[in-house]
Amino acid sequence: MEYEKDIITVAVVNFQVASKEKEKNVRRIIGFAEAAAKRGADLVLLPELCVMGYDYYIDNNIYKAEKIKTTETLDGEICRAISEVAKKYGIYVVFGMAEKKAEDSEEIYNSAIAIGPDGVLGSYQKIHPFEEENLWFEKGDTPFMFDTPWGPISIGICYDTYQFPELMRHYVAKGSRLYLNPTAVVEEIDKTGSREAFLNYYAPTLEYGVLCNTIFIASANLTAYDGSIYFGGGSAIIGPKLTPFFETDVTYYAGDKNNVQEGLYLATLDLTLAKRRLCNTKTCTGTADYRPDLYKHF
Repeated sequence: MEYEKDIITVAVVNFQVASKEKEKNVRRIIGFAEAAAKRGADLVLLPELCVMGYDYYIDNNIYKAEKIKTTETLDGEICRAISEVAKKYGIYVVFGMAEKKAEDSEEIYNSAIAIGPDGVLGSYQKIHPFEEENLWFEKGDTPFMFDTPWGPISIGICYDTYQFPELMRHYVAKGSRLYLNPTAVVEEIDKTGSREAFLNYYAPTLEYGVLCNTIFIASANLTAYDGSIYFGGGSAIIGPKLTPFFETDVTYYAGDKNNVQEGLYLATLDLTLAKRRLCNTKTCTGTADYRPDLYKHF
């Protein structure tokens, strides 16, 4: 598969949300996007539901009617404001927010919005809402990639990424070399061993995605308190590294799985290292190892 460009600079944000303060969070999203652009970023990724915070949307004490009032469509004020920044700097911005498909809709989605230099590119609605999310959010049903000079860039949100590897593999088969994971992973700090538990869940699943699919993954997590919930940070960009062995190895290009400090972390990636080994045609067989048509019959 041919790609127009291979070298891309990506930024991820460890984002401490101001719970329930939409305008403040949007200003800070824009601020991080501008800062990333000035440091040379082509794309900046922010976490799941960072516009209002995660806690707000799973709080059973807040009526759904109130939650709906905070959501917007893709042509709403939030997307217009962030589109101005993307256009000004020629960058891509992906961030999480609660979305409704129409102004009068009572159905809301846990979405990741993709905006490029020419405006809104679309959204990915989380296919696998986690636990209490299902009480408030509709289930998405469509994978989503957006076209760029670096080829198609793909998105999954949190639980989609960690527990449902089929989604990432689907994207890889379609040519994606970079997968984005806007996420909201909790660290249960009131329990002994909370950091170890966080790292044992968060990091290995992302690293497996690289090892198995030979692609790059950018993950942006909430950090510190959002309402009553404490988030674990650990935003990072990981991917395959050069090695003399056939087996894939993984390295951290930016960020740190142990880091809970709010901030922007940036790396320049060579996407030619994303070999997409399972989905590429093999010289010895003339076919790919990945066989989705067969799996449909299982």
